[in-house]
Amino acid sequence: MNRRTTWMGLAAAAAGLRGLLAGPAAHAEAPAAAREVVHTEAEWRRLLTPAQFDVLRDAGTEPPFSSPLDREKRAGTFNCAGCGQALFSSRTKFESGTGWPSFYQPLSKVVVDEKTDRTLGMKRTEVLCHRCGGHLGHVFDDGPPPTGQRYCMNGLALAFTPGAA
Repeated sequence: MNRRTTWMGLAAAAAGLRGLLAGPAAHAEAPAAAREVVHTEAEWRRLLTPAQFDVLRDAGTEPPFSSPLDREKRAGTFNCAGCGQALFSSRTKFESGTGWPSFYQPLSKVVVDEKTDRTLGMKRTEVLCHRCGGHLGHVFDDGPPPTGQRYCMNGLALAFTPGAA
C-alpha cells in the first residue's frame, strides 16, 4: 500500500463516518398536503424573523438562557410562533435548569408530532408543530411527574398568550 492509497482510504472512511454520524436531516417535513398551514420558503421568510426561521424551518437551536419565555411565570398558553397553534399550558411548565422553556406535556398529543432525530451522532425525539410542521425542540424522558417527560422547546418557536391556562 502506498501513501496515496492510504490517504484515499482514510478520506473515504472519514466521509463514511461523517455521513453515519450526521444521519438523516433533523427536519424532514411531512408532505405539504398533510399540514393545515403551508407556505413556500419565501413566504416563511417574510412571516418569521431570521432567528425564528432558523429554528422553525431549519431545525436550529437558540442559545440556552436566551429566551424570555424560559423565565415566563404568568398563566397562559404557549403557541407556535409560526402558525399560532396552541401547544402548551403554563400549568405544565417547569424549571428544568436547561435554559429552554420546558413542559411535562403538550395541551394534547394531537397538536405536536414526534419523530426520531439522529443528527449530532445521537438519537433524540424531535417535536414538531402538527399544524405547520415547525421545529419546536425535543422531548426527553427525564422530566417530572406525572409524565416523566421534558418537552424542551426553543423560545423562538413559541409565542405566549397570557390568560387562563
